[in-house]
Amino acid sequence: MSLKHAILILLETEPGSGYDLVKRFKAGLGYFWNAKHQQVYQELKKLSEAGWLAFAEETQETRPDKKVYRLTPAGHTELLRWLSEPVQPNKINDALLVKLFGGELTSEDNLRAEMSRHVAVHRQTLDSLQAIERDYLALPAAQRQGWRLPYLTLRRGILGEQAWLAWADEVALALKA
Repeated sequence: MSLKHAILILLETEPGSGYDLVKRFKAGLGYFWNAKHQQVYQELKKLSEAGWLAFAEETQETRPDKKVYRLTPAGHTELLRWLSEPVQPNKINDALLVKLFGGELTSEDNLRAEMSRHVAVHRQTLDSLQAIERDYLALPAAQRQGWRLPYLTLRRGILGEQAWLAWADEVALALKA
């Protein structure tokens, strides 16, 4: 997946400024697709130049004018094209796994401290995801129906964090031995 397709999906449901998109990334896609503020703005420019987005400038009294982007018919066509194509399975680059792989070259105290930092992040992420899940499950059934597919991405995140923490418990036991 590329950032451009994530942006097209976000704009398919609701027009927005670059700032709006960054907020939407953090609130939804940010758990499984990272995008920095600058990357979003660069991609918006490219998508506009490609004719996949159009924008209207809105005047703001206390801030610079903002551009509110929306999908064009060409952008919608590109999104549908991308959605119909298979995507490659995800490959990971995980520096922690490389460090653990070469762990014999450092102290176990160093590895335990590193794992402890990562466990704290993963626990916090799991707590956040489970809070979102509670909010979703509290919605009326009719409202939940419209969010059923995003909910599946949430469940993947929850299961992934739970699996990561279970693996971290195995690492902790191995480092104690």
